[in-house]
Amino acid sequence: MHSTTTHGWGCAGVERVFRLLNMRLAAHPDDLSTRARIRDAAVDVFAEQGFGVGVRAIAAAAGVSPGLVNHHFGSKDGLRVACDKRVLEIIRTHRSDLLRNFTPRNIVAELDEVADYAPLVAYILRSFAAGGDLARALFQHMVDDTERTLREGVDAGTLRPSRDPAARAHYLTLASLGAMLLHLQLSDNGDVRAALQELTDAVTLPAAELYTEGLLTDTTLLDTVIEGGAR
Repeated sequence: MHSTTTHGWGCAGVERVFRLLNMRLAAHPDDLSTRARIRDAAVDVFAEQGFGVGVRAIAAAAGVSPGLVNHHFGSKDGLRVACDKRVLEIIRTHRSDLLRNFTPRNIVAELDEVADYAPLVAYILRSFAAGGDLARALFQHMVDDTERTLREGVDAGTLRPSRDPAARAHYLTLASLGAMLLHLQLSDNGDVRAALQELTDAVTLPAAELYTEGLLTDTTLLDTVIEGGAR
């Protein structure tokens, strides 16, 4: 995977679906400010072109001068931190709402609309493709948010408690992101939205079966891990 183009999902697909994210962002009163307009344009540009893009391109997309970008964010890294925060905010709010209103019908309806979140996926995958400290920080923020969301589910009685909540959150985040990265890397579909829907269609049944019914028929493996025999 490269920072500017990725086998199987090019910039054209990202550009088409990213309009959906702009509509979601525009619902916030804060997005009327210049700072928010720059941030939203940067999320768009980063997702389309990768994090190697210059400040001038972001400024042009936002309709401001490059100096104004630096005035509000200090540097491109500072701008990226603000973009990460916004993307995480959208994901966090959505997941919390979903768990608070957890019903089988709501989950199925959400899966039917998963392609609407392709712009967020595109941004996140660009970040991980770029690597570095900011990508690692984004991943850790996602793990922390997952742990918080799982805790809400446990408190609400919709999820089972874990012997190690932090480890469970780390595993689930790693597994879900890894699956998306691999699928989109191998996909022949040039549209990230369609590729994400394709992945969801492929994994929904086995994932629901696994999370609902489990896999093993007895507790021997778990008992051995807990006792330390597998370490």
